[in-house]
Amino acid sequence: MSRALFRRGCRGTVLRLDTHSANASGTRFIPSWISRRVPDLAAIVVLTLGTALSVGVAHADAPQPIHLALLEGMSGPFANGGAAIERNLRYAIDALNARGGVKLPDGSHPFVLDVLDTQGVADQALAQLRAAEDSHARFVLQGNSSAVAAALESAIDKHNAREPDDRLLFLNYSAVDPALTNENCSFWHFRFDAHAGMRMNALTDVIEGEKTVKKIYLIDQDYSFGHEVSTLARSMLTKKRPDITIVGDEFHPVGKVTDFTPYISKIRDSGADAVITGNYGNDLTLLVKAAHDGGLKTRFYTFYANSLGAAAAIGDAGVGRVQAVAEWHQNVDGAGSEAFYTGYRARWPKPADDWPVLRVTVMVDMLGQAIEKAGSTDAVAVAKALENLRFDPGTDFHPSWMRPDDHQLIQPLYVMEMAHQGAPGVAHDAEGSGYGFKTVKALPADKTALPTTCKMERP
Repeated sequence: MSRALFRRGCRGTVLRLDTHSANASGTRFIPSWISRRVPDLAAIVVLTLGTALSVGVAHADAPQPIHLALLEGMSGPFANGGAAIERNLRYAIDALNARGGVKLPDGSHPFVLDVLDTQGVADQALAQLRAAEDSHARFVLQGNSSAVAAALESAIDKHNAREPDDRLLFLNYSAVDPALTNENCSFWHFRFDAHAGMRMNALTDVIEGEKTVKKIYLIDQDYSFGHEVSTLARSMLTKKRPDITIVGDEFHPVGKVTDFTPYISKIRDSGADAVITGNYGNDLTLLVKAAHDGGLKTRFYTFYANSLGAAAAIGDAGVGRVQAVAEWHQNVDGAGSEAFYTGYRARWPKPADDWPVLRVTVMVDMLGQAIEKAGSTDAVAVAKALENLRFDPGTDFHPSWMRPDDHQLIQPLYVMEMAHQGAPGVAHDAEGSGYGFKTVKALPADKTALPTTCKMERP
């Protein structure tokens, strides 16, 4: 049984069944202090059920928590990414709950996070989606794989058509395949990250001005997202820098390569003076580590080099050479940015936990606003409330809005370059590495939006 499987109890009370109290066959263990005091098994059952019933009656009229079901790879090759997202969600949820939770006509409701391990693969994600359905969670959160996101988007479409009284919303914080908000867009799906086209557009804007870059090697993960990154790079470079030659276009298995040295040898032999990659997680960390260890001096233009141990792995070889693109980084100017980072670090002070993801906080806050605006947790009402909703914390920090045409968040983007902590514009490092990032190019929200091909079917 999943550790996050729930069953609906008396009068709406949610009872959590935790495998910490069950053996491998699913039999629940009885704590020893109960067995000593109440030796009769029947008495144990009566006592347990009686307690559950009394709790259900006592709290029958109390506002129930709003469950957010996180379906993410908490084990497997990208478990570090799952753990980082969980930390960011807990930070955002704790902050929202501390402000009083979500206010509905019957009172204030806290958000509760239920974590379901997908192991980073689509089949397990679909199995965990069924567990989320059983728990009557209204909101499904996922992002660390576009392949998994595509499977979930399709499954949720089918579930909502089949179960109109128990519909789900899918909130995506990291799956950036453009198809999810273009040809495969769904009324039930909202993306809070900039998609791959938006990120590549920002990176190639910078490359356009780097006249020393003449030869580029493309290396990406061998699935839909990686192929999309390659296609986007070729298309945008052709328009912005037709003089650049693509000297390699490599795809490798996702999460299975433990030594990228052979790939680095190919890049060196190609004569490339720059690399573009959409790799994430260990596939990025191990790639840049191999480049560092192999003495490769090329520039790296990445989607995710500012995250999850990459800065420490790259080391001095990345200073002035490695760039990344994101909706935010630790050294963005402004009081709002500094307050967000300070709050996150107070919650998660260990250097290894230093990967704040602003879009996760934006997602949680906007969901809370949408539920309040809708006056309920009904999926249709909340979805309509999210459309055109703006994230505006009352300062000039990160103004964003949810485009109703395709449910793509339109937000600022920053291209950043790796530098030593303490260099101009680099007050904070990443994960205690001594290396941080400085802004190379800042794009306001209205400059990051790209056209959409979405033709959305609405309920």
